Amino acid sequence: MNRALIEMNGVIMATKYLHTMIRVTDPDATVAFFKLIGLEEVRRFDSEAGRFTLIFLAAPGQDGIAEVELTYNWPPADGSPAEDYSGGRNFGHLAYRVDDIYVTCQRLMDAGVTINRPPRDGHMAFVRTPDGISIELLQEGHLEPAEPWVSMPNVGSW
Repeated sequence: MNRALIEMNGVIMATKYLHTMIRVTDPDATVAFFKLIGLEEVRRFDSEAGRFTLIFLAAPGQDGIAEVELTYNWPPADGSPAEDYSGGRNFGHLAYRVDDIYVTCQRLMDAGVTINRPPRDGHMAFVRTPDGISIELLQEGHLEPAEPWVSMPNVGSW
């Protein structure tokens, strides 16, 4: 099943590795590079409103198990320069699917971890490791938005 199982208060909960995200400036060149090492494009999503493209790559048979997400942020519509990813900004985050995002975030908060992007939507949250690596938590399925998460503001960046 490729899931890490942990027990919390008598309840077995599963965590599954999803993907690692990197930002790219030339999606075609990056896809071509990853194809040279054996990865294949498994899906693509363009957001006109958000002005970005997401491209997911995986080794054969690994889609949905261990993927690389390429994020291409389109140049600004006003013609100003595109984002520069020097200084490590090209690495985005690690992503994990969890059984209950609210329980997971509460466990993290109880341990002193800041929830940078609370799961206001019942689906997605971001936290950072002690070294500042961004971690995306994604709910298995979908939970209804609930307090205190709905009212929590974003903190810092992720």
